[in-house]
Amino acid sequence: MATKTRKALKITSIVLLSIIILELILWIIPRPDNYKGKNVMISEGEMPLLIAHGGGNKEFPDNTLEAFYNAYSVDNRVMLETDVSITKDGVVILCHDLTLDRTTNVTGLISDWNYTDLIDQKVDFGYLNPTKNGYLDGDLKHYTDYNGVVKFPKDVEYPEGVEPRDEYVFLATTLEDLLVTFPDNYINVEIKQSGDLGKKAFLAVIDLLEEYDAFDRVVLASFHPEIYEMFVEYKKEDKVPENFMFSPCEPSVVKYVVLRMLNLDFFYNEKIAAFQLPMAQSGIKLATRFITKNANRHNIAVHYWTINDEDDMRKLIEIGADGIMTDMPHRLKEVYDSYKNG
Repeated sequence: MATKTRKALKITSIVLLSIIILELILWIIPRPDNYKGKNVMISEGEMPLLIAHGGGNKEFPDNTLEAFYNAYSVDNRVMLETDVSITKDGVVILCHDLTLDRTTNVTGLISDWNYTDLIDQKVDFGYLNPTKNGYLDGDLKHYTDYNGVVKFPKDVEYPEGVEPRDEYVFLATTLEDLLVTFPDNYINVEIKQSGDLGKKAFLAVIDLLEEYDAFDRVVLASFHPEIYEMFVEYKKEDKVPENFMFSPCEPSVVKYVVLRMLNLDFFYNEKIAAFQLPMAQSGIKLATRFITKNANRHNIAVHYWTINDEDDMRKLIEIGADGIMTDMPHRLKEVYDSYKNG
């Protein structure tokens, strides 16, 4: 019996040692650089990139030029996060939704409106209306910030020499407006439309990035697989520069997380620049130093959304997040400053 026990222990020890050795081998295998060259989405400073979600939509109306000016007043190096859709006349405008019902004083799909009509009619993007399935469900309600204060364009702290486009109306803003107004800032652009419209928007965005030589400061994103497939095709066929940056949709992120859990992430070779993650999803904790540092080994940045709680902000700083996306840029900047002053 003792002999059998010793033999069993020996076999168990050999198995465990083999597993440890295998894990060590898997750990030291070099990870591929998924993004080639310098990845500007990876934070090089003590603090993560301050990313203004929709310009900071709890301080000023979502995806308006004025909201982005407000974020710029907080930190002139702020990274700007925006959502885009293409209009009937082929203009890429900023808007989180596919319809105008929630954020303006008119209704209807963005794809059914001409940009020229939005401007000619002075459609106001300064609303926060009740909606159901994207369509107006109640009375119009003017935007108020997180303190319940009604905001107007004239309330923004603009850079010296800049005047409001209109004192009271938040006019439609195009992606071109954003690229021209903030030529030195990093920008995250999420394509909201899907299918053929989404593909049309993708091509229009690519044209703008080419026109303004902005591939090195704009990271593109979409939750729609067909848009990500276009990105993969364009990269593979060299239709875009090597430094074109993209953040993948959910299946690609899941693939990475599963491979990482199995210590097999050296098989993850998708040519992306950044992961955009919640702190947790489906019971899986994603806000860990293990995830941020390992993604950096792949030359992939990790940005977290949408973070408005101070404790969460501090947690992400501690684990080495590359970027924190927030609706409240003033609050995040105060947290960053507390580290400098402390």
